[in-house]
Amino acid sequence: MENIVDYSRKWYVMAAVAMSIFLATIDGSIVNVALPTLVRDLNTDFATIQWVVLAYLLTMTTLMLSIGRLGDMIGKKPIYNAGFVVFTVGSALCGLAQTVYWLIGFRVLQAVGAAMTLALGAAIITEAFPDRERGRALGLIGTIVSIGVIIGPTIGGVLIKVLSWHWIFFVNLPVGIIGTLMAWRFVPNFKPRGRQHFDYWGAFTLFTSLLGLLLALTLGQQLGFSDTRIYLLFGVWLLFLIVFLVIEIWTAQPMIDLKIFRNLLFSVNLVTGLVTFLAIGGLFILLPFYLEDVLQYNTQQVGFLLAVVPVGLGIFAPISGALSDRFGTRPITVLGLTTLLVGYAALIGLSTETTTWGYILRLIPIGIGMGIFQSPNNSAIMGTVPRERLGVASGLLSITRTLGQTVGIAILGALWASRVMFHAGGFLVGGATTAPGSAQVAGLHDTFVVVTILMLLGLALSVWGLIQERRLHGRVAVAQSAP
Repeated sequence: MENIVDYSRKWYVMAAVAMSIFLATIDGSIVNVALPTLVRDLNTDFATIQWVVLAYLLTMTTLMLSIGRLGDMIGKKPIYNAGFVVFTVGSALCGLAQTVYWLIGFRVLQAVGAAMTLALGAAIITEAFPDRERGRALGLIGTIVSIGVIIGPTIGGVLIKVLSWHWIFFVNLPVGIIGTLMAWRFVPNFKPRGRQHFDYWGAFTLFTSLLGLLLALTLGQQLGFSDTRIYLLFGVWLLFLIVFLVIEIWTAQPMIDLKIFRNLLFSVNLVTGLVTFLAIGGLFILLPFYLEDVLQYNTQQVGFLLAVVPVGLGIFAPISGALSDRFGTRPITVLGLTTLLVGYAALIGLSTETTTWGYILRLIPIGIGMGIFQSPNNSAIMGTVPRERLGVASGLLSITRTLGQTVGIAILGALWASRVMFHAGGFLVGGATTAPGSAQVAGLHDTFVVVTILMLLGLALSVWGLIQERRLHGRVAVAQSAP
């Protein structure tokens, strides 16, 4: 039986999905601002408390693709609804935690719920909206993400000051309950066709591979990337990735149908999306140190200055999404990547005497560029796969975001630290943040040169994709016009 799409309910579906996106986004930013308080109140150290963030990220990233595949198999609505419930229950338990280890454990539970909603959000929106409005719809999701990033630290600071850290988790409960009811009421329950089998070995090897990579990147920042244990974790990542690919080639119903990567539009947009998130991950790990250690801004001022990027993204994401619905995704993504390239190149000019406006004017193109690029890029990815693979495509989209940011934080952070020590004249006992401001800025220059080159390669790839796409359309037009 065919699934009939009722587009009259599309904005109710958007509201339900926006609830989950907002919850997951605000939860990430609100917890980060509470870490110093958690160290004191739970009588622990930074090395332990950072696992409150890392356990959440690792769990969510390693599960999203498997959840996307399950959504394609058994339907997205039951998994999405269950994810809201798990996240809400996990939030309540996090708020009740009395030790750091219970808190970390409950964060894992919370991350399972977040993965169940985030992995399927883009797929549900794609199904709920007609193709001609998909870009605008996904652009509005980008705005919701930006709002969560901006207000999360503010709400977190107020709750911690007025009440206690427990309330940064309890605040999720009313939104989670309302979101659960809305998802149950409005999210369409499309039933997949035919009987399908879950690729357990593919899921296991992919999970192990991603976990090895994420642990290597995360622990490498603490132990050093030359540590034998880090080499071993990278080895686990590579070995299980190869095994996963072999399984996917020979399995009748694989976790990921590798044939989807033959689609030029899909592959190019996935890679360029990964590149932009890698760059933005490095940006947000490096700029706070520059603003506080070099320019001497206080924590509150740093928070406002870091909001330049999400504000720009939030304003331009729905605009670019609507434009991509009208003019096509590829030209808009090229424009977005060009704007990003200008912004990252401008950051090379940061100095020890950069003014507030000098900083803001350099960051504005990055916020605008991400806003212009992200919506049409997501729309292109979701629009190039068949309906029965939307869950997997949505999961891949989510992984490029979390994995890109993780890789960016690890690699660009390590690059910056090594270049700072080089410019400072050698090893620093207290780390790169204890170096003179001039050495920190010199390291920042070197790092943003690398990022600019990376963005240039991403832009070149996207332009090549645009050329290939137009050639393909030209050949199709000629074939259709032939007698």
